[in-house]
Amino acid sequence: MLQKLFIQNYAIIEELEIDFSGKMNSITGETGAGKSIIADALGLILGHRADSSVLINKEKKCIVESIFLAENTASIEKFKKENDFDFGEELILRREIISNGKSRAFINDTPVNLSQLQELSSLLVDLHQQFDELQLSENIFQREVIDALAGNGLPLKTYQEIYFSWKSELKELNELIEKKSQFDKEADYNRFQFSELEDADFKEQEIENIENELKTLNNAEGIKNALLIAYNELKDKELPIVQQIKILSNSLNSFAANHPSISNLAERLLAAHIELQDISDELAQLSNQINYDSEKIEFLNNRLSVGYKLFKKHGVQTTNELLEIQHQLQENLLFVLNLDETIQQKKKQAELLFEKATEKAKQIFNQRTQFVKPIEKQVNELLKRVGMPNASMQVLVNCENELNEFGMDSIDFLFNANKSEKHLPIRKVASGGELSRLMLCVKSLVAQHIDLATLVFDEIDSGISGEAAKQVGILLKELATKRQVICITHQPQIAGKADAHFFVYKEFVNDVIKANIRKLNSEERVNAIAKMIGGDKPTVAAIANAREMVLHETDNK
Repeated sequence: MLQKLFIQNYAIIEELEIDFSGKMNSITGETGAGKSIIADALGLILGHRADSSVLINKEKKCIVESIFLAENTASIEKFKKENDFDFGEELILRREIISNGKSRAFINDTPVNLSQLQELSSLLVDLHQQFDELQLSENIFQREVIDALAGNGLPLKTYQEIYFSWKSELKELNELIEKKSQFDKEADYNRFQFSELEDADFKEQEIENIENELKTLNNAEGIKNALLIAYNELKDKELPIVQQIKILSNSLNSFAANHPSISNLAERLLAAHIELQDISDELAQLSNQINYDSEKIEFLNNRLSVGYKLFKKHGVQTTNELLEIQHQLQENLLFVLNLDETIQQKKKQAELLFEKATEKAKQIFNQRTQFVKPIEKQVNELLKRVGMPNASMQVLVNCENELNEFGMDSIDFLFNANKSEKHLPIRKVASGGELSRLMLCVKSLVAQHIDLATLVFDEIDSGISGEAAKQVGILLKELATKRQVICITHQPQIAGKADAHFFVYKEFVNDVIKANIRKLNSEERVNAIAKMIGGDKPTVAAIANAREMVLHETDNK
């Protein structure tokens, strides 16, 4: 329920505050006084487009703030959970616009984005403005009406989960088929590349090791000669170095008892002797291992040549990179081999989901079809009440046999205003006044099936008067027994039904026209409604008629 609406610096409204009744509220005033501006300002709370041109004072920001008392319905609880909000029953929704056109939105003083504000406000209030009745001719709105009245919320949600899973499987299946087609085109070349690498049979670091081995083999004679010279100097000449050091160590050791440092020097020479002995042995072993081998050199050069060609072909520089390419090619070839099986599995899964979605869509179709006659009957009865006794609406639900986001059928509202047998689409035959009353009838039915506390009608009475206006007022009054109704109206028959009557008027403040609003007491209501009946100078009969309207409603409370 909308408890309070505060508007500042918006169009011709400098500042006003409205405390609404929880039942039926009417807002009246002369044409151009600013009644619909109030609805436009409320639209900002609902996430409508913000425009800096509405600012009276460009130095100040525009503020529209509404206070709602909201029950924690399932939809509001879901919103709180999904958006990580923690608020009670009182909700303060605020929108601010600054001079450059930018706007900010808040929920209980917490900054939010516009989509969050729109989502929450749509759960709290339904605003019907002039020309919104054109929605009646839109298939999306017509489907939403039927689903709301048929209670298709949960079945439709279940169907959509299956439907989007099916669409996802189809997308993946088409991607796999496309990938297979691409792989099929490249399969022969990939197979050739893999065979080429497989035949080469390189091991990790092999090409780098070949390069090092060839350096050794190509310099084998020089290396062997250097090793032999070193060995001879150390161990194989007439008085080798190893033997000389041994002699020196023994010579010093004989005087070790005569000087404390000699023993240490003798031990160091002995250690050097042992180390040089080991070195000479390793020189001999290494020399025996190194031999010039022309056949092996040729083999390694050929192997290196193959490696370099593959490096160049694949744009790599190491053996391991080459092996990674070989592994990837092998994976691709194995993937192609398994792809047909994967595609078949995807097809089966997609077919299964399609069958489930089709079954759910048929159930929804049947549910919609089942409610067509009751909906037609209720709407047509309401049409008689609002002054259209010869009018009737028909609902066509046609099975299209092709799944879409909302099922497998199309819905179309047909209308006949003259009691003929020919019903045509609403957009082709209904006038503005007929559309307004038809929309009111439809919304009054929908309102009974949704968790929406507040209904706002901006000139829903357009194009009607007399008894029709009276019946519209009665219908709005009935709605107000279960929902808060706010109605901006020109009709005295409707204004007279309200529990709270607000009057919008213009005044001059510092030579500037400003819009203001006040809640009328009983006598002021009589005067305002009398003027709506008989003009600025209402007759005694008009005043009496107005008094009867107000007192009648007061007595009924």
